[in-house]
Amino acid sequence: MSGLGKLRVAVIGAGAAGLCAARHLLSRRDTFATPVVYELTKNIGGTWVYEERVGCYDNGLPIHSSMYRDLRTNIPKEVMSFPDFPFAKHLPSFVHHTEVRKYLEQYCDHFRLWDHIQFGTSVASVTPVDVKGGWNGLAWDVTSNDGVDHSKSTTERFDAVMVCNGHFYDPYIPAIPGLEKFKGMLMHSHDYRSAEPLAGKSVVLLGAGLSGLDIAMELSSVDAQVILSHGQRPLTCPLPPGVQQAPPVTSVLEDGTLEFKNGERAKPEVFLFCTGYNFTFPFLDKKVGVKVQEHLVWPLYKFLIPPAYPSLFIVGICRAICPFPHFHVQSQFVLSVLDGSFRLPSREEMEKDIELDIAARRARGIATRHILKLDSEQWAYNDELAHLGGFKPLPRYWSNLYESNKVFRARDMLNYKTYNYTVLDNMEWKNSMSSVCRILRVPLFPFCLEHTHTKDHVNHCGFIESSPRALGNCEQAFQQIE
Repeated sequence: MSGLGKLRVAVIGAGAAGLCAARHLLSRRDTFATPVVYELTKNIGGTWVYEERVGCYDNGLPIHSSMYRDLRTNIPKEVMSFPDFPFAKHLPSFVHHTEVRKYLEQYCDHFRLWDHIQFGTSVASVTPVDVKGGWNGLAWDVTSNDGVDHSKSTTERFDAVMVCNGHFYDPYIPAIPGLEKFKGMLMHSHDYRSAEPLAGKSVVLLGAGLSGLDIAMELSSVDAQVILSHGQRPLTCPLPPGVQQAPPVTSVLEDGTLEFKNGERAKPEVFLFCTGYNFTFPFLDKKVGVKVQEHLVWPLYKFLIPPAYPSLFIVGICRAICPFPHFHVQSQFVLSVLDGSFRLPSREEMEKDIELDIAARRARGIATRHILKLDSEQWAYNDELAHLGGFKPLPRYWSNLYESNKVFRARDMLNYKTYNYTVLDNMEWKNSMSSVCRILRVPLFPFCLEHTHTKDHVNHCGFIESSPRALGNCEQAFQQIE
């Protein structure tokens, strides 16, 4: 505890999650001391800070940004925003990344966060300390330095730590037999900035997630010949010119030829990985016991809290989510734990909860690497945290509009970003291509282990209850979001 008896919390990272954490801590000055936000770079915004260069800065620090020049959001601003701070109304629903960075800077202005951020500061270690009278008998020593000269370090003690260091900067390259034999240009989307350098080239793009699809469309615009290699069901929506699909690449042959799962082969000039990123927490003391295994960070109660050290919170690791409102809910839940509004179960009970949750997911056929991929389950998860923490849940239109956008995107990936949305009230919204859509049913909580990513599930939970004209015939679209 600080001298005033208020809980002192460290926040690691000044991306969207870290800023949200600081905003909520500052709103509760009765309970929490002024937070300290550690930020490695000279900017707020994390992954939303565009950097033309790749590799390292002049000072030798790695460039973390994975932003590319022409990126526009794939989530409408009406549900991408923090619920307590909307985007400017004059903007289109799908905004350029520069508008998101500007929005986060305005968020800092509005909630007066700037003075609490230590820029150019690297966190070297986060170590738990047994403290009599501390929160749950614990405190945390956070050692930091100026990011370049590691000989100049400072250690401060905190009651709790919120880890918000993001997970879009350490590229994941799958182990493909013979990859070292590929003779062309090998790159990861982390280092992709614009399509022009690949104009007219033959490209095998591995991965059909949102970034893979987006980059494939960009490459099409500069006459690249793209093979979109992935293990999902074949996309049924129209593809841009010059883009064809193939199963996953399984090996690279002696002469550098790529072989696909169906036995077909290609010898492209560029092999581009859109295969996601690794989780990394190099500053966490090993005795904390947080492990990363096949893209699963565990053991974490409610995907946030290591049961053995319940004043440490790892925020924002869930995938396939609507990120800013997700951070908003998680941050409030963290505060409800720390201020006692929600009394955590015992360590044993939390560990059992984690074990049962993971077992139930695996029983439904979810691979370990996809356990953190919440997708449509995020709404029940958010509602459960709000229910447990005793704070206001997200407005009911939020999940409906977000899930409807997924259907529109799966149905027409070439044009869905031309839609503009208007929220009418807590229950209704419309877009520029449809009539008013009203939510007839709402998601259930607590977080339901029986949820599956199918059309029946989505209809059952009320995520896609809209006018028929808005959605049209979406049977094929639902195939793409399972």
